[in-house]
Amino acid sequence: MRYRVMRVMIFFDLPVKTAAQRKNYRIFRKKLLEEGFLMIQESVYVRIVVDRDSARFLEERVAGFAPPKGIVQSLIVTEKQYASMRFFVGGQSTDVRNSDARTVVI
Repeated sequence: MRYRVMRVMIFFDLPVKTAAQRKNYRIFRKKLLEEGFLMIQESVYVRIVVDRDSARFLEERVAGFAPPKGIVQSLIVTEKQYASMRFFVGGQSTDVRNSDARTVVI
């Protein structure tokens, strides 16, 4: 079996005008972190997966806890595509959790 490391990126824009909406935002963000996502930018989270099936499964899990209002989007990219991301201002995070260097496939 061949593994192709990929990234699942979650983008969201959620309303936060009322107390209930702010609570939904906090719960959604907390669940993303519990699923192993890392924030790479405000409202942009990413997680490494080993193949497309794992990515699709993870997308379904996120869809299951997405709040009822707002926009939540998902994008699956290969590690090569993710590594080719260009930075116009700022730079890449040196956080080891955001690299595939520690990815172990058992």
